[in-house]
Amino acid sequence: MIKRRSFLTYFSIGWLASCFPVVLAACAPTKSSNTNTTTAPSISGNKDTANPAINDRNTVKADTKTAEGFTVIGSVADLDKAGYLQTTTVAVARDPANSKQLLAVNPKCTHQGCDVKWVVGEKRYECPCHDSDFAADGKVLKGPASTSLATYPAKIVGTQVLVKI
Repeated sequence: MIKRRSFLTYFSIGWLASCFPVVLAACAPTKSSNTNTTTAPSISGNKDTANPAINDRNTVKADTKTAEGFTVIGSVADLDKAGYLQTTTVAVARDPANSKQLLAVNPKCTHQGCDVKWVVGEKRYECPCHDSDFAADGKVLKGPASTSLATYPAKIVGTQVLVKI
């Protein structure tokens, strides 16, 4: 005859063993189908047929590079509509001193790595974590950050905004 304590021990071990595959599956990294895409601000219904890297949702593949090493970040129309373009690796805005020039910076705050946000009306980047402010060209306006944001060459080719990251 099996004792109550032994039964509960065996039952608990069996239950834990049956949960183990579920725990492993939940903790395993997942691979998303859109891991290599970034979303630019969209204009609904627009499709860029000249560039197969841009689909119906106006998403741009992050690995779409030109022969010179520039990466397509978005369209000029999206830049002008939103006032800026931002992905996980680059933020692009027009130069406040010369609207024909583009300024591209790394959107990670140099203080503690938070994502900075473009303040359209004030034409500057702001860190939401510790209130550091950066000029459009990445220079520190207000701390606690003491180092400027990294900058990248940017240009407009046709209807696309390109950045060399």
